[in-house]
Amino acid sequence: MEYHNPVLLKETVAGLNIQPNGVYVDVTFGGGGHSREILKHLGDHGKLLAFDQDKDALKNAIDDPRFTLINENFRYLKRFLRFYGHTEIDGILGDFGVSSHQFDAPERGFSIRFDAQLDMRMNQESPLSAYQVVNEYDEKELRRILSKYGELRAAAGMARLMVEHRVKKPITSSEELKQVLARFIPRNKENKILAQIFQAIRIEVNQELEVLKEFLMQTSEVLTVGGRLSLISYHSLEDRLVKRFMRNGLFEGEPEKDVFGRVEVPFKPVGKFIIPSEAEIAQNNRARSAKLRIAEKI
Repeated sequence: MEYHNPVLLKETVAGLNIQPNGVYVDVTFGGGGHSREILKHLGDHGKLLAFDQDKDALKNAIDDPRFTLINENFRYLKRFLRFYGHTEIDGILGDFGVSSHQFDAPERGFSIRFDAQLDMRMNQESPLSAYQVVNEYDEKELRRILSKYGELRAAAGMARLMVEHRVKKPITSSEELKQVLARFIPRNKENKILAQIFQAIRIEVNQELEVLKEFLMQTSEVLTVGGRLSLISYHSLEDRLVKRFMRNGLFEGEPEKDVFGRVEVPFKPVGKFIIPSEAEIAQNNRARSAKLRIAEKI
């Protein structure tokens, strides 16, 4: 099974500032590239736990007594750490978004390159697929997700067309969806607009922003003082949440000040954000929109 090169591999793992006997978590295991790199830095008593909700990722499990792979969504971080006997850990790595393997498996329906059934589920056992979103959501909800998650100016018109079309016949494949929305997809911007449409539906199917918020809120509870977060985002909606949380522990508004005007926040950012080199982008196109942020628990 082909899983492409992990993005910002050395930089992301270096950001964890690994202690040889520490406990670390890779919340987006995928092909296991980041996890294998973490294990190289751990001593005999170090531990690495990894999460992945996609059953395909289980085939990449690492045979190492220091390693545990958990087939669950990372929104359940705290619950499963407790289950495995860890109340405090030393670092968390996350590489969000869709894995290269998921994009390259046509039947999963993530990519605009293939004609496939409308699916887009990261967890293949999830009850909500892209088919349900496209064919069962009302016009107002479709407009909301296309506008909010796809940042599409023509969201209202797109939503109306989808609803009008499915009255006659359900929209079952990615090619049908493209044809239905063709008038809103100019030739010179085809890939960009299609990517935004697919992103919007995918975020809704997988509750990606809600999951990210739930996860981030738990990180300050499970990390030890001095523990690190090393997180890669691929689009502005995700990156905005990560940036704000690392800066002040909130997703909107500002933290409250005490009577002395001081603010208590759970993390301090470490350095500026990091983007891949031109050489890495040339080698791995998925890296082009990646942004790595690192923070330390105070």
